[in-house]
Amino acid sequence: MSGKPRSRLANLRITRGALIVAGLEIGLSLVWLLCDDPTRRLLDQWLVATPANVFERGRVWTLATGVFLERNVIALILHAVVLWMFVPTLERFWSTRRFYRFVAITSLVGAAGGCTFGLLTNKLDTQISGLDPFIYAAIVAFGIVYARQPVQFFGVLPLTGRQLMYGILGFLVLSVVVQGHWVLGAAYGSAMIAAAVVTSKRWSPMLAWKRWRIARARARLTVMSGGKARVPPARDEHKWLN
Repeated sequence: MSGKPRSRLANLRITRGALIVAGLEIGLSLVWLLCDDPTRRLLDQWLVATPANVFERGRVWTLATGVFLERNVIALILHAVVLWMFVPTLERFWSTRRFYRFVAITSLVGAAGGCTFGLLTNKLDTQISGLDPFIYAAIVAFGIVYARQPVQFFGVLPLTGRQLMYGILGFLVLSVVVQGHWVLGAAYGSAMIAAAVVTSKRWSPMLAWKRWRIARARARLTVMSGGKARVPPARDEHKWLN
């Protein structure tokens, strides 16, 4: 009886990887929020990814640093809630190492995709910051990994993981179209495509690499005949004595 409550409470605890990601974003974002306007502008120039920063000024590192700087308080709170209640499920399924790899791939691909689209559409000053691309990528991963898993949306609406993914993606598309945030939409879309590629068993590069290695190893193997091995005839040692 005592084991079940503990296991349920354990599932509500935030995992190590999600805690570190949340701590990095909260820490850097609070520094930005507590600064004056000139300092904020300076931090934006050196830490936030924009098409101008990346392609014109060569500040490529902003693709990584901008991930952990959220300039909206409400969005920062929502990120913390998602990282506490939703993302740890994926980390427990994958392991912390693979979770870190997923965060890095989806965040960098999302920021790079948004900046590239901004360069092509001449929206050079659009800022791409915060964990939003990774958050939406995690929702896509959850919809793939837990497609048939029952989910209580805010404890009220019963859905499956796939239905939850489609619902949130539909709301995201509507929000991007209505507000005209095309560069951010490109960032979110790039991160979600990367999540689908990494998570899907059909398209995952890692799984394809493992299949190739297994096929290569099998090609080098030889099939041994079964049954008892043939015993070589006994050698007549006396024949060779002087």
